[in-house]
Amino acid sequence: MTIVRERHILGVSGGRDSAALAVHMRQTRPEVDLEYFFTDTGKELKEVYSFLDRLEGFLGKPILRLNPDRDFDFWLKEYNHFLPSPRTRWCTRQLKLRPLELWLKDDLESGVAIHSYVAIRADEPNREGYKATNGNMTVHFPLRDDKVNRAGVIEILDGAGIGEPEYYRWRTRSGCTFCFFQQKIEWVRLMREHPDAFEDAKEYEKTAKDHGSPFTWSQGEGLDELSDPIRVKAIEDEFEDRRARLLSRRRTNPLAGNRPVTIDDVYGIDEASAGCVICHK
Repeated sequence: MTIVRERHILGVSGGRDSAALAVHMRQTRPEVDLEYFFTDTGKELKEVYSFLDRLEGFLGKPILRLNPDRDFDFWLKEYNHFLPSPRTRWCTRQLKLRPLELWLKDDLESGVAIHSYVAIRADEPNREGYKATNGNMTVHFPLRDDKVNRAGVIEILDGAGIGEPEYYRWRTRSGCTFCFFQQKIEWVRLMREHPDAFEDAKEYEKTAKDHGSPFTWSQGEGLDELSDPIRVKAIEDEFEDRRARLLSRRRTNPLAGNRPVTIDDVYGIDEASAGCVICHK
C-alpha cells in the first residue's frame, strides 16, 4: 500500500488571529507537525516583524519567510503603474498567493497531501478563507471549529505572554503600509506613526497618476489632499464624533461587554469584507 506523504502548514500574517491560531494549535494539537510561514511583501509595518519574533519565540520553531520572486515595484510596472484596489487585488495575487503556490507546487504535483490551517474565527460565519486550487490540499478552520471568537483570540495571546501587535493601538489590520483597505483615519495615523511609509505611498500614487491610473489609495481623494492639515482635522473630528456616538450606545447595552472599540466598529464594517484573509488575519 502506498503511503501518502503529508504536510501541515499554517500561514501567519502578522495579525492577531493567525498568531492565536498558531498558539492554539500548539496547545491543543501538539502532535501536528506544523510548518509556519509568512509571505513577506517587503512593504510591511516594522511592528509586524517584532511581533513575528515574539510569536516565533513562543512556538519554538522558525516561521519561514516566503519572499516574492518579483517585488511590488516590478509588478506595479507590469500592471502599467495601476495601483491595486479592492476590485483589482493584484498585490494579493502576486505578492501573497503566488509565493505560497510556488512553495507548494512540486509537492502538490507529486501527490503530497497538504493540510492548510486558516484563522477564521467562530464569530465570522460569512468570512471565507483561502480556497484550495488543488485536489491534494485540504483547508481547516480550527478556531471556527473550536468556537473561538475575537475575545477568545485575545485571551489566547495574553495567556501565552505574546499579547497583540503594537500597531493595533492605531490601526486595525496588518498588511502593507499602503493597504487600500485602510480607513481614512488609518491613513492619518500612518502619516503620524510612519511618515516615511506615508511619503512612499504618496510617491506611488503620483507615479500611478502620471501613467493614467484612475485609482488613489484612499477612495475619493489622493494622499496629498488627505494630508492637508484642515482635512486631517476634519477626518479626526469625524472619527471621534462617530466613536463617541458608538460608546454612548454601548453603555446602555450590558451585552456589549468591555471589548475595545476598533476602527471597523466605528465605521460599521463587517470583518468578513474588511480585507484579504491571507493578508490581515
